[in-house]
Order: sequence, then structure tokens, then C-alpha cells
Amino acid sequence: MHEIKTLSNGIRVIAEKIDYLKSVSIGVWVGNGSRYETKEENGISHFIEHMLFKGTNKRSAEDIAREIDDIGGQMNAFTAREYTCFYTKTLDTYAELSADILSDMLFNSRLDKRDMDLERGVIFEEIGMYEDSPEDLVYDVSSLAVWGDTPLGRPILGTKSSLEKITPDIMRAYLKSHYTSKNIIISVSGNYDETLFEILEKYFGTARLSDAEPVPAAAVYTPKNIVKTKDIEQVQLVLTFNGIDVMDESVYSLLAFNNVFGSGMSCRLFQNIREKLGLVYSICAGHSAYMGAGAFDIAAGMNPSNLERVAELICGEVRRVRRDKLTADEVRRAKEQLKGNYILGYESTGSRMQAAGRSMLLFFLFCNML
Repeated sequence: MHEIKTLSNGIRVIAEKIDYLKSVSIGVWVGNGSRYETKEENGISHFIEHMLFKGTNKRSAEDIAREIDDIGGQMNAFTAREYTCFYTKTLDTYAELSADILSDMLFNSRLDKRDMDLERGVIFEEIGMYEDSPEDLVYDVSSLAVWGDTPLGRPILGTKSSLEKITPDIMRAYLKSHYTSKNIIISVSGNYDETLFEILEKYFGTARLSDAEPVPAAAVYTPKNIVKTKDIEQVQLVLTFNGIDVMDESVYSLLAFNNVFGSGMSCRLFQNIREKLGLVYSICAGHSAYMGAGAFDIAAGMNPSNLERVAELICGEVRRVRRDKLTADEVRRAKEQLKGNYILGYESTGSRMQAAGRSMLLFFLFCNML
């Protein structure tokens, strides 16, 4: 059972007590990602994620890492198109230390120019690594193909050109306008005692934050073909279809459909094109659900000589499933697989924290868009 409360400054908290565990996961979810950026700011959300680990007014970057390592805990963060998450997983006795470190990073980061210049170089290396991974890079190309030169179509990492223009003052101003009480959710899952909300109030509730409600850029599906040439052995193909948004209840039906069609080694795409014909190394399908928009992708990697045939086969599988639908047995097996994955995933406090935090955050953000 989840408890939902609001701190004095408007930050919302969702907490799930699991008293038979000895661990607790705490995540700070911010309704901000690359979809909230202008073209000039492209990459700033991900840059901020990096910089909040580089030291605060009372902790160095090494202090942050050491305090978590010394208690055998885990700490990390990730940036997506519509949100950023900073999280810890520790023994339940260290919940207050986790709250202290996370709030310190969030509200008191130094954003030192020298640190920023060093971390910019790290992100340039990350961009280079991404460029050297065609199976990942192709998804950025497909996003540009369907969303165009808009925030949803630009890369989460940004570009070297955009990142070079970001200064400490620009980052501070962005943090002030986008990390607000209206779009921060704290999600907790695991064992904690009755002092949890007092602790969160102490470390998060006293921060003075704007109550602005940042709104993500609109997204309009306008597909076109884009070819990016690289000197590699394989060709990576992504076909993208207009999808459904994150609040559409049919997203669950889509998950069941894709378990049969394009997810896992037993799906139709994998069995019919890789296993039976050996024409690809990798092939899969998946759906990306956003606020007010969505995209369904079919991706495959193959020898360039097989491109035309693989494309025809994929289109044939699409036509076949539209014509013949799924069988009752396929639907039954998909449901059982989803149930198994869901229940096994829910044996982790980290997974439970992420599911609750993401759901609550996107619900409130989506309501703000209406």
C-alpha cells in the first residue's frame, strides 16, 4: 500500500513500506528532460545530471561517492526525454543519509566552471561512444525522422556545439526554472520507520523552490526517411509507426501484442526472420510512450546485401498480423509472460520505486498539459 503526502514546499512523496526487507530505495524524479529544452539548450538536462555528482558546498565528488560506498549502498541517475531520476539503494538504517546526500546534490551543487569543463569532455566521450554504436545511434536518427528538429527529435545527450555554449550561469537559471516544486516527486520503496516523512521534510521540504509548471514542447508525428552513412559492416534499419501516449490505457494491450510480435526470442519477428532464415543478427520491436505522443519501432541489424529482403519480410509480418490478428493461445501466453515479468520485477525495491515514481510524475505532468 502506498502513502502519498506533500511536503511544505509542494514536493510530492509516494512511499511504499515493505517491512520484511532490510533495504530501502529512494528516488528523486524531476519532470525535466530533453523534451523541455530549446535547440540552444539541447543536452543541458543530461549535463545537469552529471554535474550534480561533481560536488556541493559541503561535499566533494569523492565525498559523495565514498559516503555511499562506505555503507555498501548504490547510487546512480539517468536522464530520459521527459524526466530525470536520481536514486539510492541502501540498508534501511541509512535512509536519512541517502536523503541528506540526494537533497544536497539537488539543492547545493557547486556547478564549478572547472568541473563543468572537465565533465563536458566526459560527455563528449559519451557522445563519441554513442556514435560508435550504430544499433543505438539509429534510434536518434529515427527520432529525428518522425519528430523532426524539435525537442523530442533531438538527442538526449545534446551535441558538442550546444554543450559548448552552456555556462554555469545558464545551468543555474535552467535549474531554477525547471527543477520546481510542481515537477519533483520523491519515491520510496522498502523498509522505513515512522520518521521517514520527517526526514524528507527536513532535507527536501525546507528548500525554497519556484512553483512554476514547465510544459514540454508539443510533438507532431511527421515521418520521413533519413539515411545516415557510416563505414561499418552492418546496416541498421528502424521502421517507426505512430504510437499511443503514456496515459492511453491501450498501452497494456500493446505490451501484450508486442510480446507476440516483436519482443523476446520467441516473438514472430525473431523466429521468422532470424531463426528460420538467418538474415539478421538482431531484430525486435518496441513502443516509446510520451505525454501526448508515442512511437512504435521495429529495428533490425543485418548485412547490407540483405536489407531489401529483410525490409520486405518485416512489412510482410506487419501485413499478416493486421490481417490475421493474434491467436487466442498467443494472447494467453503473452499475458502469462507479462505477469511473470511484472511480479519478478516487483521483488526489487528499486523496480518498485521506479514504477511508482515514474507513474506519479507522468500523471501530474500530463494533467498540467491538459
